[in-house]
Amino acid sequence: MAEAAARRRGRGGGGAARRAERTSVKIETAKYIERNIPNFEILSQEALEIIEANAEAVLAEVGVNFVSNPAALERWRDAGADVDGERVRIPRGLARKLCATAPARIVQHARNPARNVEIGGNTLVCAPVYGPPFVRDVDGGRRYATMADFEKFVKLGYMSKWLHHSGGTVCEPTDVPVNKRHLDMLRAHMVYSDKPFMGSVTEPSRAQDSVDMCGLLFGEQFVQDNTVMTSLININSPMTFDDVMMGALEVYAANNQACIVSPFIVGGAMAPVSVAGTLTQVLAEVLAGVAYAQLVRPGAPVIAGAFVSSIDMNSGAPTFGTPEASQILYGAGQLVRRLGLPFRSGGSLCGSKLPDAQAAYETAHTHNAALMGGVNFMLHACGWLEGGLVSSFEKFVMDADQLGVLHHLAKGVEVDVNAQAMDAIHEVGPGGHYLGCAHTQANFKDAFWRSDLLDYKPFETWSDEGARDTQSLAAARVETLMAQYQQPEMDHGVREAIDAFVTRRKEEMPDAFV
Repeated sequence: MAEAAARRRGRGGGGAARRAERTSVKIETAKYIERNIPNFEILSQEALEIIEANAEAVLAEVGVNFVSNPAALERWRDAGADVDGERVRIPRGLARKLCATAPARIVQHARNPARNVEIGGNTLVCAPVYGPPFVRDVDGGRRYATMADFEKFVKLGYMSKWLHHSGGTVCEPTDVPVNKRHLDMLRAHMVYSDKPFMGSVTEPSRAQDSVDMCGLLFGEQFVQDNTVMTSLININSPMTFDDVMMGALEVYAANNQACIVSPFIVGGAMAPVSVAGTLTQVLAEVLAGVAYAQLVRPGAPVIAGAFVSSIDMNSGAPTFGTPEASQILYGAGQLVRRLGLPFRSGGSLCGSKLPDAQAAYETAHTHNAALMGGVNFMLHACGWLEGGLVSSFEKFVMDADQLGVLHHLAKGVEVDVNAQAMDAIHEVGPGGHYLGCAHTQANFKDAFWRSDLLDYKPFETWSDEGARDTQSLAAARVETLMAQYQQPEMDHGVREAIDAFVTRRKEEMPDAFV
């Protein structure tokens, strides 16, 4: 009887251990995606050569504007470009030659080295939504974003398994002065997450603040020797490089920090209506922007971007998840790979006002195109709503959950001995079932991707639990993740130094709200 009791205690202990494992809080971050599948290539060799030749013609004959930036004009003049006022005409081949010094692969370091990411080659790094002034949730509806909202998004990003990057301006906190909010946003990324993050680009001095704060977090010499930030440098399409964005690029390039040089195009308004015409302009703008980063510092890390939506010719509103946008993404990926640069595009892009079916369809189209099109850095990977005007808490966790699908698709199909499952087929034979066979028992835990959000329960169970739709499930998921959030450890002295820097910089300037 004593032995039987001992066996029962043993079984009970094992069950308790399994239950504890299922209910314990785990903060997991999957490694960045490494594709084991081919890229989808939509352009023929002839088409690629035509677009490349046309882009060179645009740079040489039409040129690009560098606005209010005498230093940039001087750099281009010294490099051999034809400078006429603010118009820079770049001789054929010059921009491509300059781009050759940019690295093909970038390691962005996180304060937790286990969270480092590699950007380039066959990798895909997913970062959250960037830039919306509004937020939305089921309780408060649509409203202007606050710093509390920003911090909540950073915490959700830290808790999201399939998200590799903390991002940048996940929403624009409008309750903090414009000239000071970058300090609070960067501190939030540094303190509430240990994933990689992005720097400020809204003014060159704010870019320098970002570099200086990273010097406190990582060490000044480490920052000069390694890439610890990515930053989004948008081109004012068509073919205009303003002094604010270029000023930020100059700071980051000089300090060895990565810039995403990315045209921001609404097709039909800021670029031609045709796919080939838009790709020509995208390539010309990317060549000029990346080349300029190399004029500032040869070898400066740069990611070539393409952000393109089409336009609804009836209302004038931008549209997302359209076939033309996917075609441009695929084509831009091919062109950027021929340059030997990392590629940024994609995201959870949609025009819907709510996290509904429209949002899901449009997001899925772009997510899949980003995976298949060879994107290396996917900004806006989760949370985007209403054409980028809104960061949605519910959609954030919906999209972040679906990024797990991309991880599993990227693995490709295994054909090793275990995957062939010949032992299972022999064991079960005709008319049997595989539920209890040895192969299923050995593999069932990891055999299929499982959503942490979606509902697969029988109708009766789903109904008894409140018949919740996806938005309701997502709202509950947000609450769960926030309840489970655990702030990552940080050296006390480093935290004090960052806080002191933020306080000092805020005291040095009056508040500005424009």
